[in-house]
Amino acid sequence: METDQQFVETIVKAIVNNPGDVKTTRTIDERGVLITLDINQADMGYVIGRQGQTARSIRTLLKIVGAKNNARVNLKINEPEGGRMSRNPVSQTVDTSSVDSLNI
Repeated sequence: METDQQFVETIVKAIVNNPGDVKTTRTIDERGVLITLDINQADMGYVIGRQGQTARSIRTLLKIVGAKNNARVNLKINEPEGGRMSRNPVSQTVDTSSVDSLNI
């Protein structure tokens, strides 16, 4: 396992409640190194942090590790199945028959 990938796993496992569910994959393409992070749905808030501050900090530290090894390293956090709740709930039909006859 490469040092950048091991770094991400170590940091994230220290933050989450389910460290056994932390998995990373490392791919290299023309834009550099991409580390993809998979975690338990319940731990998503710990890794993202308030207003994304924790994820941003992990990415900043990861870029420093990459710069030390002359590589451009990026982090992608995969959203678990059913991870994000809908912000626009499905509207329910409302009975308006009592006000329909008011002719307003």
